[in-house]
Amino acid sequence: MGIVKIDDELHDEIRKASSVMVRSINAQAEFWIKIGMLAEANPNMSFAEIMGEQMKLADIDIRKAVGG
Repeated sequence: MGIVKIDDELHDEIRKASSVMVRSINAQAEFWIKIGMLAEANPNMSFAEIMGEQMKLADIDIRKAVGG
């Protein structure tokens, strides 16, 4: 665990997004960092494809989760 210096404007955007996504500010920042790393490692994948792959890796069946 460590301290990361984040620009004040970016921190405000993280704070706003965290309230919409019902995450803590730290969880929102971690999510964006993880997705950013995955996007850099997989430049040909869309956000939806990255999320779908992560759901599969976590053994989540989204159809069951939403009652479909």
